[in-house]
Amino acid sequence: MTNAIYILNGPNLNLLGTREPEIYGSHTLDNVKSMCADFCKEHNYALSFHQTNIEGELVDLVQEAGKNGVGLIINPAAYTHTSIALYDALKSLTIPIIEVHISQPAARESFRQISYTAQAATGTISGFGGNSYILALTAIKLKLKNQ
Repeated sequence: MTNAIYILNGPNLNLLGTREPEIYGSHTLDNVKSMCADFCKEHNYALSFHQTNIEGELVDLVQEAGKNGVGLIINPAAYTHTSIALYDALKSLTIPIIEVHISQPAARESFRQISYTAQAATGTISGFGGNSYILALTAIKLKLKNQ
């Protein structure tokens, strides 16, 4: 897939819209995917959008993004705070990486304030609900334009 932006979502993000809406809002993952698809179509990017609850599958998708994508947006969810394997996979990429979060981890429990994966990212966007993904797509577009 040429000119593809990969958007990868970690565990429990398939429950958006029903899981803790006071934190994550009412957008579903399908809503987020639709918003991202509209952005990509408008800006002539292909979209490769995935969600998995399995850490190894997420690592495989990161590696695929490195081979086939021009940019990566990742919401590692709980793996943000636990996964050295995901960090290592992200470190191997040469494409821009934006870590995204719907909520603001810095304003939540202390264990959520540590991000292994952010250390491998080009930048991080959090706290803007489903719009965090659109902001991340804009950041990828700008980063690619300035390469």
